[in-house]
Amino acid sequence: MGVVLHVPAADWRAHKRRVQAASPGLVPVAKGNGYGFGLARLAAEAEALGVDTLAVGTGAEVAAVRDAFSGRIVVLQPWRPGETGAEELLEDPRVIHTVSRVADLERLTASGRRPSVALELLTSMKRHGLAVSELQAVRKVLEADGVDLLGWTIHLPMPAATGGNGAEAERLAKAGLAVRQVPIWFSHLTAADYAHCRATLYSETRLRVGTELWLGGSVRRRITATVLDVHPVSRGEHVGYWQRSLPADGHVVVVSGGTAHGIALEAPTAAANPRQRLISAVNGSVEALGWARSPYTIAGKKRWFVEPPHMQSSMVYVPGSKGIPAVGDEVLVELRLTTATVDEVRLEN
Repeated sequence: MGVVLHVPAADWRAHKRRVQAASPGLVPVAKGNGYGFGLARLAAEAEALGVDTLAVGTGAEVAAVRDAFSGRIVVLQPWRPGETGAEELLEDPRVIHTVSRVADLERLTASGRRPSVALELLTSMKRHGLAVSELQAVRKVLEADGVDLLGWTIHLPMPAATGGNGAEAERLAKAGLAVRQVPIWFSHLTAADYAHCRATLYSETRLRVGTELWLGGSVRRRITATVLDVHPVSRGEHVGYWQRSLPADGHVVVVSGGTAHGIALEAPTAAANPRQRLISAVNGSVEALGWARSPYTIAGKKRWFVEPPHMQSSMVYVPGSKGIPAVGDEVLVELRLTTATVDEVRLEN
């Protein structure tokens, strides 16, 4: 019993092969919650793809993938001195460290360990990176030959937000290549822009892919939760921790899944168009009245929470007596896999 992610294994793996074929130099990204699958499973899937490099988000995630993946592991979060485990990872020859500040490059150069690094260039994301104006200082530090520079890495905004990142990607890549001819690592390029960069830069290119690789395509994934209890209730009856009064006769259905699974924990949305903003406004107005729609579908409809989800279970209200599930039944639950923790992943035929 619990929250289960069901995945058609053959379709999922065929999709990954298509992404790999369309992305020469593919570097799969496995970070955070492992896109709902878990880091170790994604590391094993990357090993099965035969890629030579896997990207993780932080240094702490290296341990979760090291045993399942035999190639190099690049840490996307920039290296910083003093962080827990940062110095120890310098001893691991399989780890590639992302560097985004001149001071950190100087520190690694002087360490005497000659670690493998990828130098991140500052993009219009304005998150991490070396500005083009700093590249002359970078050139001088590299002359000391204290690090093994494996590439320039360019982390771009979402193409949908910019209309395409090709021009920025090419400009920054050329700035880096003017300092040192090493591979260029990209993220968030369309297939056309990536093909253009590969054709014009005269350098090896790598493409980091996470969401599209693991969650993209038309693979029919579904998530289910188990019905744990069902209780008939009457209009005006008080239920739950907070003794909520119910508006009509019906049933309280207790289902697996709570805050520990990511139930009702949503990442902020961009609300980039009028329809999205209207939906956000309507949902906010309903919640202000004390009702919040749950992600659970019972008898063909999304049902309301009785109260905020508990740690590992949720209580939802189903009016009337039709379509009431039995204890042990599975019901569909909608979860954002980048914020979800499931109890089980079932790869099904």
